Amino acid sequence: MNARLTTILLRSPVLVTMVLFMLAPMALAVVYSFMTNGAYGGVRMPFTALAYRQLLFQEDFDGNLVFSTGYLAILWRSVLLAALTVVASLAIGLPLAWYMACSSPAKRARLLLLITLPFWINTLIRTYCWVLILRDEGLLNGGLRYFGLAGGHFLYNDFAILLGMIYTYLPFMVLPIYAVLERVDGDVIEASHDLYADRWSTFRRIVWPLAMPGAIAGSLLVFAPALGSFLAPDLLGGGRRLMIGSLIQLQFTSSRNWPFGAALASVVSVAILAVLFVVVRRSFNKVPAR
Repeated sequence: MNARLTTILLRSPVLVTMVLFMLAPMALAVVYSFMTNGAYGGVRMPFTALAYRQLLFQEDFDGNLVFSTGYLAILWRSVLLAALTVVASLAIGLPLAWYMACSSPAKRARLLLLITLPFWINTLIRTYCWVLILRDEGLLNGGLRYFGLAGGHFLYNDFAILLGMIYTYLPFMVLPIYAVLERVDGDVIEASHDLYADRWSTFRRIVWPLAMPGAIAGSLLVFAPALGSFLAPDLLGGGRRLMIGSLIQLQFTSSRNWPFGAALASVVSVAILAVLFVVVRRSFNKVPAR
């Protein structure tokens, strides 16, 4: 068996997995997006671009196309909340990951258990728990009233959605950064202090550059699912603050407009792949040549 055939056989499980679970569903969504909506759901011939036109234009009573910003507003809200989720997760996850990396091995194991513990519980249950906390008669308002403070409406708004997504996707930020910082030699930090660097200078010039690959990976892992999230907007937003994931889910269920839902999913997938391509290309360009 020659070396080329061995390489192909070793790569075949990865290639088959990528084709079956990534490329094939995306190709099917693209094909569906160019088909015509069925009368009772599903798709039918002929091929058309009406689903993509619906993103930007709506027909008035006279059948004329009118530019509409409704779906663009939902897309903008989705991108904004996903970006805020990344920023908040990075602000929380970086110090937490550094604290874990500086802890003893036994303490690291306990902290890792606490970080990964939410993965053992269904996401739907974890998200619904925030409803019990944030509702008008929930734990948060109850605690505020107990201390004599005025309660508020913390549920069914962008704040609740953002809080739910940060809680859900924070481990995806912590774990990649921790994996990078765990390999940092403690002598490097001691050397910076020996050279009279304060804590801020040590963080800015040593810790942050070393943690940046993990931060980039964590940001991508958080941004992609946060952009397409629909559980948090549905439960914590009460269906009043739609995000692109919720809109896609509605098209395939109650609206029964599969081509439009497939078009939305295709647009989101292409946008995420474009971001991944740019990040990966910049990462390779920064690798020093040997």
